[in-house]
Amino acid sequence: MNSNHDLSDSIKPQFQHQNRRAFLASAGALGLAGMTGATDLLASPIAEARKQNTPESLVKNLYDSLSDNQRQAVCFDWDHTTKDRGLLRTRIANNWNITKPTLLSDFYTSDQREIVKAIFEGIIDPSWHDRFYKQFKDDMGGWGKGQSLAIFGTPGSDRFEFVLTGRHSTLRCDGNTQKHVAFGGPIFYGHAAGSDDEGTDHPGNVFWEQAIAANGVYQMLDGKQRKMAEVAESPSESAVGFRPTGSFQGIPVSELSKDQRQELQKVLAKLVEPFRTVDRQEAIACLEAQGGLDKLHLAFYTDEDSGGDKTWDNWRLEGPSFVWHFRGYPHVHVWVNIADNPSVPLNA
Repeated sequence: MNSNHDLSDSIKPQFQHQNRRAFLASAGALGLAGMTGATDLLASPIAEARKQNTPESLVKNLYDSLSDNQRQAVCFDWDHTTKDRGLLRTRIANNWNITKPTLLSDFYTSDQREIVKAIFEGIIDPSWHDRFYKQFKDDMGGWGKGQSLAIFGTPGSDRFEFVLTGRHSTLRCDGNTQKHVAFGGPIFYGHAAGSDDEGTDHPGNVFWEQAIAANGVYQMLDGKQRKMAEVAESPSESAVGFRPTGSFQGIPVSELSKDQRQELQKVLAKLVEPFRTVDRQEAIACLEAQGGLDKLHLAFYTDEDSGGDKTWDNWRLEGPSFVWHFRGYPHVHVWVNIADNPSVPLNA
């Protein structure tokens, strides 16, 4: 493995599976228990990958196809670090390339590019493929033009991870080998549709519907609740490390009425909707390990309200080891960091 690359800040989250009853209860809470693959977390993802072309098995196929020169450029030891930026595997940023070769460069063969595309489509819900491809076109000129990849560890073993990066994108495929965390570690998604400043209505932004759903909860709040939920100053959008209980901003979800909590549950379902079933399940299981939705706080930031329409562009759902930060002004940036315990620091 190459250990001479000069990249990366560090987060080192981990993930731990719950018992079967707790997991299925949490999946059922969002209506996921009846979906195909609802018990995938109970089986070995590596064993399953050997039976069929899962994203994990495709990562191994890609790894096996790489030449020595290619591996030198894009493959790393599991805990590869650099002197100035720390652990590369868990780095997250809104606009970066984890390695230099882009997918459409002649560094990769056409067959390798097709494998990478299949890995990507495997970790994203099929109903969201076209929306992600629109984001890639708007932000990078199309699939593969501004994206790069890295592979950590040895695919097919019990510890490996594939990371795909580009403008407004950090996505991971780890086959649940990264313990204690959802999505294989912190992820980022975003979109600038048309221009960097999308204005009030964010026309064409594929992720704006998530903010509309969250604002639907705000509309249900009474005056006292709105005062609790509104926060005057947005935090740094990349500040998504886990914070101690008592430091969360906004209204505690436990202060919401039954119907308000049900509406927020729909928002949570919409947040995880773009991702494959097993990754949605991991996120839900991690949240349940923290104590569920009632342990979260919901904040709407009033300082960057595009157009002054009180449809809050910037908002955050946060708990002991759960951060989903949505920055909608001037265009969408979304930072996600979820684990089943708050003990892992984020080094940004």
